[in-house]
Amino acid sequence: MPFLLMLVLVLSACGGGETTEKKSSDEKKEDTPETITYQSENGAVEVPANPERVIVLSSFAGNVMALDVNMVGVDAWSKMNPRFDELMDVEEVTDENLEKIIELNPDLIIGLSNIKNVDKLKEIAPTVTFTYGKLGYLEQHLEIGKVLNKEKEAQEWIDNFKADSKAAGEEIKAKIGADATVSVIENFDKELYVFGDNWARGTEILYQEMGLNMPEKVKEAALEPGYYAISPEVLSEYAGDYVVFSKNAEGDTSFQQTETYKNIPAVKNNRVFEVNAKEFYFNDPLTLEYQLEFFKKSFLEQ
Repeated sequence: MPFLLMLVLVLSACGGGETTEKKSSDEKKEDTPETITYQSENGAVEVPANPERVIVLSSFAGNVMALDVNMVGVDAWSKMNPRFDELMDVEEVTDENLEKIIELNPDLIIGLSNIKNVDKLKEIAPTVTFTYGKLGYLEQHLEIGKVLNKEKEAQEWIDNFKADSKAAGEEIKAKIGADATVSVIENFDKELYVFGDNWARGTEILYQEMGLNMPEKVKEAALEPGYYAISPEVLSEYAGDYVVFSKNAEGDTSFQQTETYKNIPAVKNNRVFEVNAKEFYFNDPLTLEYQLEFFKKSFLEQ
């Protein structure tokens, strides 16, 4: 009898534990929301708490990848980035191809505020848009983190990146001199551009985080609008002691063969650092990490 009584008590305890555990699990599921409310620049948007089928229609594919969230569709510019290998099997989509977007069955759509068919996209899935340049580039990543319910992860990356960039900037300034100037240029089609401090191409790192100097002519022309078109003939007036050349190989690069270009001090002193423009277009975490490593190598190991 004592043995049987003990057995009954043990079985009762086990059964009670399973019931309690199951109840606790059920309660946890009920406590986990299926959606969250994101306060966008256009008002509150109810988005999935754990999105699994995201479509990015412009600019932010790298932000989403950095936060380890699955994408089923991306824009053409992101697809052509040689460094975004993860997008190889992701569908290329546009804001005009609504049928394909419907087929992809997204649970969240993200893009810039100038995309078309926003009202129709909202009928397909929760849609969040951002005005390019309205937020600082790190603020932008934090907002993407909020949309994806990964604000903590986004903030951790921001803190680490700022610390790494600042340390690298101090090393670079110690080597090239506190007064040295740096220009960022890019050729696109038949145009040549110089950039301010917030138009990707590594400008945020060089000028905002590292505190390197922008040539006065660039500051006057490009700082406020973000970029400025120039002719190759006047490039010498905008070229700093160092030049970062975001190069489109299929664009017009004939200016590099001219005597005007070859006589620019940065060119003569081998201080022009060329990079594939397609790898430098954006300012998402994956691109920023690549840009930072490129600058460390270029400035410090020359």
